[in-house]
Amino acid sequence: MLIKEEAGKLKFIKLEPVQILALGFAAVILIGALLLCLPISSAEGKFTPFIDCLFTSTSAVCVTGLVTLDTGTYWSTFGQIIIMLLIETGGLGFMTFATFFAVILGRRISLKERLIMQEAFNAFNIQGMVRLMLYVMGITFAIEGVGALILMTQFIPQYGISKGIYYGIFHSVSAFCNAGFDLIGDFKSLTPYAENVTLNLTICALIVIGGIGFAVITEVINNRGFKRLSLHTKVVLTTTALLILSGAVLFFLLEYANPKTMGALSFKGKVLASVFASITPRTAGFNTISTSDMTTAGKFLTIILMFIGASPGSTGGGIKTSTFTLLFMTVISVIRGREDTEIFKKRIGRSLVYRALAIIIIAFGLVILTTMVLSITQDGDFVEFLYEATSAFGTVGLSLGLTTRLNIIGKIIIILTMYSGRVGPLTLTLAFARKAQVANSNIKYPEDKLLVG
Repeated sequence: MLIKEEAGKLKFIKLEPVQILALGFAAVILIGALLLCLPISSAEGKFTPFIDCLFTSTSAVCVTGLVTLDTGTYWSTFGQIIIMLLIETGGLGFMTFATFFAVILGRRISLKERLIMQEAFNAFNIQGMVRLMLYVMGITFAIEGVGALILMTQFIPQYGISKGIYYGIFHSVSAFCNAGFDLIGDFKSLTPYAENVTLNLTICALIVIGGIGFAVITEVINNRGFKRLSLHTKVVLTTTALLILSGAVLFFLLEYANPKTMGALSFKGKVLASVFASITPRTAGFNTISTSDMTTAGKFLTIILMFIGASPGSTGGGIKTSTFTLLFMTVISVIRGREDTEIFKKRIGRSLVYRALAIIIIAFGLVILTTMVLSITQDGDFVEFLYEATSAFGTVGLSLGLTTRLNIIGKIIIILTMYSGRVGPLTLTLAFARKAQVANSNIKYPEDKLLVG
């Protein structure tokens, strides 16, 4: 809570859980920026401009991956470790670590803290939240550990034992948290490994698992059989699979003959690159082919996937897969003449449909506003601006090269968009849900008609 002085008296201002989450993320970003400013954080041992440190810290905590300074060459090992810790904190949420240390110290978790955890994980209730938190941390470290071991087999032969182990851990954490930061250097991302089957499949698996949400991961582990899963888990898994499959097919067709992207790859490489290009926009930010050299259709498809993003309660951003599916099935229901939205033979309440519609409109408005400001303050073309704005909102990290050319106004705009994309949609959704629960008004205005369409 905060303290406010009013009329000579001290009054306490109680913060809602969503406000604490927003302020918590901001505090972690600021601490990270200050640490990155230190000379020990840069490879050359010099102070880094605060705006670039703030940009990098925001990108790491918001698990985005957009960078103004090359992660692999500019930052020292200390700086890279700070970035990795910020990614882990941003991906799991600062409340997860706070709860973990509180449990270790034997401190009791209060009801307010449980409510904050509920908000952070987008859970339906607060029952078993502490147990879920600890379970999530265990699952996360286990998956990241396995991913790191597999990646080490690819990095150690190239970089040696110590550097190979370090690279394996860093890229595993970055992939599972859907951050998209890499240490390859010179802004190349994973393009040198376009035809490496092991690395591609490992990174893709980590991105998908981290992007489906901790509630879904937990339910899949504890349940057997698709029919026994909850509606939410069914929607997330089905939507994720369809988006990956359809995206891969479209990228394969659009970029197959493009000499600057997939044209020079073998058939195996083209298949791998297509699957990777379909998975990474939701919302990881790695790339194995040049994003700036994609066809216009390929760039637009990437923008669509970035806007949809990952799933609720995950390490990713965007409007979320379940939100997209809910609105899509609502349209189908209207076309079929049904009054209610139906998914897997379940009826969805109208209030949830309204919230999903509000989130999509707000998200679309934010992307358009960011695109407009970038078009006024930066040099480039419309596709670059829309791509950058959507990538920042969806906390993706892909860029057509605009990020390194941003002036201070552009950097501030993208910082705010990344922060809004990581915190905003979740905060707005929960805020709407809370208001819907407490609203108790019997006032209803007369019904009338309006022409639409």
